[in-house]
Amino acid sequence: MKICFLLQRRFAYIGHEIAKILKEDYGVKEFCGYSYMRSSFNFLKSQTDIKYTQLLHDEEIHKQYKTEKLDLDFLRSLEENYGLPNLWPYIYIDRIVRYNMFLREYPYDTPSYTHEEMLKILQIRARAIIKFFDEEKPEVVIFSLVGGIADMLLYEIARKRGIKTLVLYQTRVGIRQTVSQEYGTFSYVIDVFKKLQSGQNADPRYHQEAQTFLNEFRNKPTPYSNIDTPDLKPVTRRKQFKFLIPNNLIRGISWIFTVWKNYLLNPHRDDYDTVKPWHYLIDKIRRKLRILVGFEKFYDEPDYTEDYAFFPLQYEPEKASMLYAPFYTDQLWLAKLFARSLPANYKLYIKEHPAMFGFRTHKYYKELKKIPNVKIVRPTLKSFDLIRRTKLTITTTGSGGWESILFKKPVITFGKVFYNELSAVKHCSNPEILPFIVRDQLTNHKHNEKELLNMLTAICQESAIMDIVRMWDVEGAANMDKKGDQLSPLVNYIAQKLNLPAK
Repeated sequence: MKICFLLQRRFAYIGHEIAKILKEDYGVKEFCGYSYMRSSFNFLKSQTDIKYTQLLHDEEIHKQYKTEKLDLDFLRSLEENYGLPNLWPYIYIDRIVRYNMFLREYPYDTPSYTHEEMLKILQIRARAIIKFFDEEKPEVVIFSLVGGIADMLLYEIARKRGIKTLVLYQTRVGIRQTVSQEYGTFSYVIDVFKKLQSGQNADPRYHQEAQTFLNEFRNKPTPYSNIDTPDLKPVTRRKQFKFLIPNNLIRGISWIFTVWKNYLLNPHRDDYDTVKPWHYLIDKIRRKLRILVGFEKFYDEPDYTEDYAFFPLQYEPEKASMLYAPFYTDQLWLAKLFARSLPANYKLYIKEHPAMFGFRTHKYYKELKKIPNVKIVRPTLKSFDLIRRTKLTITTTGSGGWESILFKKPVITFGKVFYNELSAVKHCSNPEILPFIVRDQLTNHKHNEKELLNMLTAICQESAIMDIVRMWDVEGAANMDKKGDQLSPLVNYIAQKLNLPAK
């Protein structure tokens, strides 16, 4: 078997470690990959553990667009064979190419490429990936995520050619990780869930694990991602200005000099995804000025005696909206839609995502405050307190929807997400019928505990226990070669899905 990896940024180190375990424990000998970020590519080229038969590097491919001639016949053929149904979804999901984000901080969203240049960028990646598949012929492609032009091309071309795709996902049940053959859902979990719903007996071990998780969550709820909580994120002015403490200020100035030094000494500083130090400073100063002015005037105190629906704002830009709910990424528009869809006496409580504090402009919140029945609650509040008392939660695909289900609340979603399978959830694909869905959820919702336990049982059965959030987002590449034991449960689960016998 030949396995292809999408080795995306810091995940390159995790993906490489997964390949090592597959080689050592399961005898897989052939690997190829598509990599992002120069440092990750250099690591993959310099290591001696795995000899990749071919490594495509995104930054090198991207450079070719400047000399590429637009081939409309090729693009028409690409659209006919791999369109969704056209080629725009490939471009719109790419936060750098389409919006210039990551190079600039949210809310900056002005692209640095013309329409024709975007088509050329898509064209060169498509040609490179098609040639790559023709030459490598992998049996499976493993994705850390699908969040850019190349990612989606790899995914869609692989599926069209009958190549197995496996996408890694956090299950939102503790630190469990699963894989899915499709993005936007948990395919293996849903298969087991449907069998349990049809009457198949659950494995007692997984059923007990599900019951224990549910009991513990309801008694003492904790977010599945501890790095995005109000306790750990600087969601107050005081926390945001800790950098002025003398020791912190010295470290901050030192860091700025390091950023400039690394940029000036970087021989590849013209890579399209390299952040310019002056942009970094300008955007950071703008954010600090927003926070200095403050957002206190926008906040309302929650009144738990009144009827309200809960709308937790999601982090952006993020695949949760751009990929799973691509036509509902404007959360300001959604707030207006949700507010006018509620019964006349209801309020819409809106809470900022902890990781977005300071990024949205004052104008954004002013627009929210113009909506008569909207209350913006402080980001320091725990969402669980709001969820316990809400009558309804509305979200695109957020974790707030899943947590609401665990608390027996009705939910409305606007995007593709695994918990859409539950009867507590109504997925809205037409804004015009939202008021009717709201009325139905408020008057006819009945919690189904057995169904929820079946979903949790399926998740416990079709997952591996591993803290990938800490390994990926917190620790990064540090001591990755010593973390095989932590990765082994996930690798064993992947091997099971690939029918790989252990040595």
